[in-house]
Amino acid sequence: MKDKSLLKKLIAGGVFLCAALFLTTLVPNAGVAWAMAILLLTVYLFAFEVVGVDVAAIVVMVLLGLTGLFYPLMGLEKPMVPPDDLFNGFSSNAVISIIAVMIIGAGLDKTGLMSKVAALILRLGGKTENRIIPIISGTVGIISSFMQNVGAAALFLPVVSRISNRSGIPMSRLLMPMGFCAILGGTVTMIGSSPLILLNDLILTSNQAIPGANMHTWGLFSVTPIGLALIITGVLYFLLAGRYVLPAVHETEHGKETTLQYLKRTYDIDFKLMEVEIGGDSPMLGRKLLEIETESNVRIVAMKDRSQIRCGVDSLDRDLEFRKGQVLGVVGLPEREERFIVDDKLVPHNGTPVFGDLLSDRFSGMAEIVIPSNSALVGKSAIDVWMRKRYGISLMAILRNGRVIYAEDENVDEIRAVPFQAGDMIMVYATWEALERLENDRDFIIITHYPHREEERPHKINMALLFFAIALGLVLFTELKLSIALLTGAIGMVLSRVLSIDEAYEAVSWKTVFLLASLIPLGYAVESTGTAKWIAEGVLTVVGGLPIWGIQLVLALLATVFTLVMSNVGATVLLVPLAVNIALGIGANPSVFALIVALATSNSFLIPTHQVNALIMGPAGYRVPDFMRAGGVMTLLFLVILIGAINVFGYE
Repeated sequence: MKDKSLLKKLIAGGVFLCAALFLTTLVPNAGVAWAMAILLLTVYLFAFEVVGVDVAAIVVMVLLGLTGLFYPLMGLEKPMVPPDDLFNGFSSNAVISIIAVMIIGAGLDKTGLMSKVAALILRLGGKTENRIIPIISGTVGIISSFMQNVGAAALFLPVVSRISNRSGIPMSRLLMPMGFCAILGGTVTMIGSSPLILLNDLILTSNQAIPGANMHTWGLFSVTPIGLALIITGVLYFLLAGRYVLPAVHETEHGKETTLQYLKRTYDIDFKLMEVEIGGDSPMLGRKLLEIETESNVRIVAMKDRSQIRCGVDSLDRDLEFRKGQVLGVVGLPEREERFIVDDKLVPHNGTPVFGDLLSDRFSGMAEIVIPSNSALVGKSAIDVWMRKRYGISLMAILRNGRVIYAEDENVDEIRAVPFQAGDMIMVYATWEALERLENDRDFIIITHYPHREEERPHKINMALLFFAIALGLVLFTELKLSIALLTGAIGMVLSRVLSIDEAYEAVSWKTVFLLASLIPLGYAVESTGTAKWIAEGVLTVVGGLPIWGIQLVLALLATVFTLVMSNVGATVLLVPLAVNIALGIGANPSVFALIVALATSNSFLIPTHQVNALIMGPAGYRVPDFMRAGGVMTLLFLVILIGAINVFGYE
């Protein structure tokens, strides 16, 4: 399989190399030739995942930097990117804004606010994809029409994470619809995206520079019908086609495997976590916890009894009796759990809606613990020491002399009755809070590296909301630079101790930062070498004989292609003057053509070069082909709806 993949990449590399060599016969100068070659290399590295997308972006940046040494040998008059400007991406307004909004989002999450929002969405939308996707995506789409789309997406990342944990729906099924609608939300108002904010200034400039232009500017809600049509299209697309285009990747935050997945990979033990409810006709009613667990070979790691949730140290007693309406968190082998549900007439839940984050990898999971030779537990069993009640850990298996002993072992009826031996490694299900208590206990040696218990700060919610409101107010009602406005909110949360500075650093997805910052020099090179202008003029010269709607479609398609490899602002600045001249040449409305360019630069779904796509890639475990599959259809729908709406709504 690996050999086939390597062969595929080699063949594709050969095709891209031939394409680059062919283009050298068409381009006007060496600068355009080299820029096209690096563009093709970037597309190849992204599309075939030769290396990680962030590594690919850094490779491209380094190659552009090396032109500062080799440009005379390359036939260039100067470096493709001046050495002093190569790392400007790391201080760019967009990248600093992303860092700030990630910190703001983490601050709101730390207060427990995002957990409440997640609970509200689940209460309104239930636990099915077809109900949750419209609520999340529509909400983010509307929010992003009044603030930067990457900010709206970053704020909802923790919300989606919690909804995924509670509903059992993989994040990969939720984040792409949310991210795409965040991008689409930038088309709802004239302050929704940077190109639209810039557009009226470009129109006024063109009125002065181009004789006879006489273009009108656009009002705040001029684009709202188009933007709403695009958001509705995006939501309907994922509702109707989501099952075919969305990957069902069960990934935890930042793409790490869960502790249960680790156990499966390492020891080939396929334990499963699920949530069930006891019905009124269950034969479990009135029976004891230990008795049921021994009979069914499952572990009950959490229980909700009326309003009380029992989980962890000194909570689940072996003598607890089962009652109607109790909700149980159960860990066991899938076949054992299925038999348990059928035999005891239990009602399975989808995901963990009752226990929520408590049974997610952020707060609990499987852990490996060694019993040292001087442990007081040697010679005793888990039942002897009341392990779950006393320590808050549930024994699942024992690794002894290279052999795993667990409840399915033919020689063991009850794993918890097996006496411990020195050197045993026990596999347990525990909350991280319970595991943290064992760190200094000489009877245990903790092997598993686990996330230390997250401390929520609900008493800081007012401070978090205050600085979020300050940041949002500065963005909406002042001319202050976006990055400064958002950093005001971020540093306010640190100073008010909503977050510690270490927590603020941890909140930043540095993979996203490096991906975006490293690609910014490529956009500079495409513009400075004249490559962008050469492509635009060549394409638009060919389509001169098409009807007006056809020329509009080609113009939108050209803007779409440009925004995949350069900043949307750069694409807008470059293409608006060309669009205006074309419109004047065929007797069309130049203001409408300029608007089409500014809107089409939001059509960025094919590859993760847009800030929002880069942001959601890691948490959902997406790969570039996932974007190409789902984004390809979305790109075509965007073009059709955009041109259709422009003509149907009679924009003049």
